Amino acid sequence: MLNDTLTAVPRECGDCPIRHRAVCARCDANELEQLEKIKYYRSFEAGQTVVWSGDQMEFVGSVVKGIATLTQTMEDGRTQMVGLLLPSDFVGRPGRSTAAYDVVATTDLVMCCFRKKPFEAMMAKTPHIAQRLLEMTLDELDAAREWMLVLGRKTAREKIASLLSIIGRRNATLNLSDVTGSVVFDLPLTREAMADYLGLTLETVSRQISSLKKDGVIHLEGKRHVTVPDFDRLLAEAGDDSDGGMLA
Repeated sequence: MLNDTLTAVPRECGDCPIRHRAVCARCDANELEQLEKIKYYRSFEAGQTVVWSGDQMEFVGSVVKGIATLTQTMEDGRTQMVGLLLPSDFVGRPGRSTAAYDVVATTDLVMCCFRKKPFEAMMAKTPHIAQRLLEMTLDELDAAREWMLVLGRKTAREKIASLLSIIGRRNATLNLSDVTGSVVFDLPLTREAMADYLGLTLETVSRQISSLKKDGVIHLEGKRHVTVPDFDRLLAEAGDDSDGGMLA
């Protein structure tokens, strides 16, 4: 199953489904050729650890297919999910020798990896890569600040709606489509994972999803296939406006 997933991923950069959002998005033909020399693919099964916190990282790379979580473990053994890695998200930090968090594949995962030392050397002489990585880092900072608000100030219903809207927006961006009107996507997280990420109980997550479904904010086929008939209404339920910002 996993080998089939890896085989299905395009090997040419021009055919890559995340090319327009990845760290190589602005690279010209010559730069892509240089990246090809240090590029390889890795696949991970759902539940498999990509890297443990504190481990040496010999690669950096982008999520091509699937989803992973960033998790931090406290001294007493408790764990907290602190981030999601969706397609096009970057894994690893140039200039840092060890991983800051556990990275675990939530679904079957395919990554486009670059050998770390050559990638760092290429960054130093390739402004397109350094600039794009800076943009992605700033986007990640914005997302972290947004998530602080979600966890700290929003109700359970708003938290669920916020997570759905974030996944819906990202899915639309990857597919080069708009988030106006009806939006359809597959939810990449189980309800247990959603509860962990949002700091809610499983029962609360299930109850709020059922409530959103009952009120017509979302439609569900099975547990994962989500249709949002009116994306602006979902944003309103999340406490956001149509531009993705907070309502005054």
